[in-house]
Amino acid sequence: MTVLTQAKLDVVPLTKHIGAEIRGLDLREKPDDATIKAIYQTWLDHIVIIFPDQKLSQEDLIRVTGYFGEQGMPRRPPKFFPKGYSKILPGIMMISNIRENGEPIGALPDGEMMFHHDMIHAEVPSKATMLFSVEIPDRGGDTLFASGYAAYETLDPAIKSRLEGKKALHHYNYGSVQKGDGKGTEAFAECVHPVFRTHDDTKKKAVYVNRLMTVKVVDVPEKESDELLNAVYDHAEKKEFVYAHQWRLGDLLLWDNRCSSHARTDFPSTQRRLMLRTTVKGSVRPY
Repeated sequence: MTVLTQAKLDVVPLTKHIGAEIRGLDLREKPDDATIKAIYQTWLDHIVIIFPDQKLSQEDLIRVTGYFGEQGMPRRPPKFFPKGYSKILPGIMMISNIRENGEPIGALPDGEMMFHHDMIHAEVPSKATMLFSVEIPDRGGDTLFASGYAAYETLDPAIKSRLEGKKALHHYNYGSVQKGDGKGTEAFAECVHPVFRTHDDTKKKAVYVNRLMTVKVVDVPEKESDELLNAVYDHAEKKEFVYAHQWRLGDLLLWDNRCSSHARTDFPSTQRRLMLRTTVKGSVRPY
């Protein structure tokens, strides 16, 4: 394989708080170590990075995932894997609404999806998620990314002081896109983590609760917990903290799961959408 030398990256920030595009890289070629280090730092600085116009094989996707840490494996029990998983390499997840014999071949097939952090319901959640667009609808199916740093830094001081040091319980039935929608599998996981998470690379604090998976603040009365959490969600999802990604064919996108939440807009169920997804394992329990 050719080693690509690219000392200086062409980085285009996309919003004030979150998102940047890295242009001019063909990731079928392996960047040199200095470039990989520069990409990693750009990712830490911008939370979400996009590599446009990629033509990657499944093997390429796994290799590129490895630049950011150890690749994670799907946590959903194998008996609940969608049918299409038999056609992809281990460690890649297929996100798709395409149906064969009436059954979706991939996970999270249809509709809008509430803001969430991937695997927040696990003891050691994923550090990062990578998504590669293979087929996209004419419209919709955008992914929205919210900066947990910006939300934390601008949160109402009264709410912040009430929640500082507190933990929240997170629960998820695999496959749900709206809380309590009944569309998930019987398989679920749940875990308790700090409401505000300290990022293990940058040491900055970020909001670490979300509308889809967070159930309650531990040791706070239910009514007060609901009020506090809804206020945090409403604040964290404000447009000024969000980058909305409109997918193009061949976009490879990586987000930092430790300091951002994400959501999906609805799209026509009659149109095909297929994404390949990998994850990077977290190395620490959130603190």
